[in-house]
Amino acid sequence: MDTTFLLLAIGLYFAAMVAIGLYASKQNDDLDDYMLAGRQMKPSVAALSAGASDMSGWLLMGLPGAIYASGLVEGWMAIGLTVGAWINWKVVAPRLRSYTEVSGNSITIPSFLENRFRDKTHILRIVAGVIILVFFTFYVSSGMVAGGKFVESTFGEDLGMNYLTGMLIVSAITVLYTLFGGFLGASLTDVAQGVLMFIALLAVPITVMITMGGWDAIVDGLRAADAASAANGEPVNHFSMIENATLIGVLSSLAWGLGYFGQPHIIVRFMALRTPQDAATARRVGVSWMALSVVGAVLVALVGIAYFQANPNRTLDDPETVFLVLSDIMFHPFLAGFVLAAVLAAIMSTLSSQLIVCSSALVEDLYRVGGRTAAPTTLLWMGRIGVLVIAVIAGLLALNPDSSVLDLVSFAWAGFGSAFGPVILLALYWDKFTSWGAMAAMVVGAAVAWFWSKASGDTWEWFDLYELLPGFVSALIVGVLVSMITQRSRRVQAAITEEFTGAIDIVKGNEQVAATEPSAGAQGGATAAGRA
Repeated sequence: MDTTFLLLAIGLYFAAMVAIGLYASKQNDDLDDYMLAGRQMKPSVAALSAGASDMSGWLLMGLPGAIYASGLVEGWMAIGLTVGAWINWKVVAPRLRSYTEVSGNSITIPSFLENRFRDKTHILRIVAGVIILVFFTFYVSSGMVAGGKFVESTFGEDLGMNYLTGMLIVSAITVLYTLFGGFLGASLTDVAQGVLMFIALLAVPITVMITMGGWDAIVDGLRAADAASAANGEPVNHFSMIENATLIGVLSSLAWGLGYFGQPHIIVRFMALRTPQDAATARRVGVSWMALSVVGAVLVALVGIAYFQANPNRTLDDPETVFLVLSDIMFHPFLAGFVLAAVLAAIMSTLSSQLIVCSSALVEDLYRVGGRTAAPTTLLWMGRIGVLVIAVIAGLLALNPDSSVLDLVSFAWAGFGSAFGPVILLALYWDKFTSWGAMAAMVVGAAVAWFWSKASGDTWEWFDLYELLPGFVSALIVGVLVSMITQRSRRVQAAITEEFTGAIDIVKGNEQVAATEPSAGAQGGATAAGRA
């Protein structure tokens, strides 16, 4: 590939991202603007931002690579994630948008939990903030590792760029536009990155299909590849989602969809919507983008199998690079550069969103806990400093190029999904849910997920099940049981129920019921002493 054209394309992409971030910086006047864009996010922007921040390099490299190697049996995860995203927009988005506003105008998940349960001890907020900070620091680190590995594999041979150089370049550009642009900057760049990913995922398979003479030629190539694998004693049926599948494997793949309910960097987009009613439009846009992108990723793998089967003179050393190699073959180097930029977009969109959430945990949920405050401009710059601090710590963790990106992402996804998913659902749909129940659910969910991830399938085959499923179910059960046996004063429960009903009324389009502020003596959940 002509590196001059490639570098030009990627340079233009980097410049565009920085320009968007600088534009967004002019819209940030205070911490609410920086962390949540003033709750004025258009549904299309929120939808594409949520999708792009969710879909990392897995969509462009991991999924096509897995299907290329093993066939459509690897597509169960894509189904689980797509269905999970739809349910998340349908069930969580409208209520979270309305409830976070009426409940003390909460701009973060930890602050929402504190306000939702009238927790005067601040324990919920602190614990949730610490969980977010710890998990996301490693999550951010995984994005930096992915960026370093991508640059090294792409430019290492031609330009001599090593892992460290690549990691620093990708991280620096992402931190720059996030540092100044805040949530709006991250969201607007997510939109641009989501569009780029979408176009690339459809352009590559369509171009290959036209080059080979249509879909019939692709099918013939797939059948020839299946016959060749059978002749080699390693049979693969690329058309089947059942063959070679196991119950544990299918359940594990589908379980990824449960993680959506507890991912702070995704559900915070719901809180930024203009109105709860915007969630319906956002759902249609976001899920359509995701479904078509997933179809594109699957097609990349299938046309890749057919192409390399029909062209034995060309080789593919790593199945996960099928998207990149096909773009190199099919397109002019300048266009291929933008396809490579799509991979960077997948990495950077997730990274920027996570940096913002970490910053909010530092400033809003740890510094401001207990009513501590400062001037709006001061808080704004504290948010920016928070982004920088987290980036530096994550960068230090990412110095090891042998770090496993997939393992870190998988564990963090399971941890957040188990710890926060059941809590968010119960908080939005059950007014009798208590802070004791929420605390127990968070701890048990995270603990079970961690234990399950460390257990060996050699001891019990079900330990091979993805830890998110047992962690989520355990947290849900414990949250309900503990809430049923803990008590609140009737006065506090009445206030919570009124606020709960008010949030539902807003979702239904009824007149807003004013949020009931907790009185000085009100104590609920973790601090309740008993019924009045």
